[in-house]
Amino acid sequence: MMKLGYLAALTTALLANSVHAAEANSIADAIKNSTVNLDARLRYEMVDQSNALKDADALTLRTRLSLTTATFNGFSGMLEFEDSRDVFEVNDYNNGLGNKPEYSTIADPNTTELDQAWLRYERGMFKGTVGRQVVAIDNQRFVGHVGWRQDRQTFDAVNLALTPMKDLSLNYVYINQRNRIFAEDRDVDSDDHLINIGYKTPLGKLTGYAYLLEQDNGVDKGLDTYGIRFAGGSKMGDTKLNYQLEYATQEEKNGDFDADYYLAEVGANLAMFSVKLGYEVLGSDGGNYGFSTPLATLHKFNGWADQFLGTPAEGLQDLYIGASTKLGMGKFDVIYHDFTADEDVNGDDFGSEIDVSYSMKFAKHYNAGIKYAMYDAGDIKVDTDKLWVWVGASF
Repeated sequence: MMKLGYLAALTTALLANSVHAAEANSIADAIKNSTVNLDARLRYEMVDQSNALKDADALTLRTRLSLTTATFNGFSGMLEFEDSRDVFEVNDYNNGLGNKPEYSTIADPNTTELDQAWLRYERGMFKGTVGRQVVAIDNQRFVGHVGWRQDRQTFDAVNLALTPMKDLSLNYVYINQRNRIFAEDRDVDSDDHLINIGYKTPLGKLTGYAYLLEQDNGVDKGLDTYGIRFAGGSKMGDTKLNYQLEYATQEEKNGDFDADYYLAEVGANLAMFSVKLGYEVLGSDGGNYGFSTPLATLHKFNGWADQFLGTPAEGLQDLYIGASTKLGMGKFDVIYHDFTADEDVNGDDFGSEIDVSYSMKFAKHYNAGIKYAMYDAGDIKVDTDKLWVWVGASF
């Protein structure tokens, strides 16, 4: 059975031909309204851990080339290819597939693959997309593209969005393959159903969701999550307040476990600075199972050192405070995390972390940055330092 992504690739090619055929009398307009994009990122990453593993170093180049057709009678299509590989022989690292197990992990394997291939129809209140595509929902805590890694996450999916009235949005996504960040070696056949309903109010957006995940591997390994989220902002004089509140409950079918999720965050823009204070809980079922978000952009949460990409069975509580400000041509960010177990089984101190970064955009098409994460271990894990330096371009 042909995968949705490759079916959409063929359909997109046919669509592109139909566009040019339909615009035969106006080739200039057809070219003008179609777009080709090139995006590249050269990045150095270093990992130093206080264990027996050797320090890891990687210099990798990620390149994406995409073609997006003009819209014709409501239809449009996209083809995008992605290449990621180490360069200049700076490749002393475990790429996550076990190539050099004596080194710490930097999850950027060499790969060339079809990143996106979709056909879209959009008319009035409806938008439908079929094929290989990026799916990013809300703040990407549950479903995202993992764009920090060089090989980002996409999905072979049918994505249907409906806006029946001004402030109401309905979104349903069916996924039959998760194209993960490890080239094609760890892609997962799935039978996932994602439902997200949002309503905008004057104070923020209220969202209800159901994410019903099932690996299509002959094993009953389902993960059903139901939740509600409220996120928005308001002004208090010259100060802008931002806030997030979220609750979800989860059932893990294979082991018959249940766990809950909580998030409370408040932030403010104060003159030159933006500050935030948050508390996130990925709950535990008696120390036997931790709340899981396997489709999330995990690097965005619980520290940039990536020590909690998988929630420990004891669960995780993350109390964090952050600040950011404009500095020179760019932006400076600092975040502090204090980690504890949700269930104290063999000690509840899960360590702490300090994250700092400076990033900027310049000369219209370019960007650069430096980022550092320092994790101080507690009752689990080991001390971990990570450093990234990058430069990127987009045309």
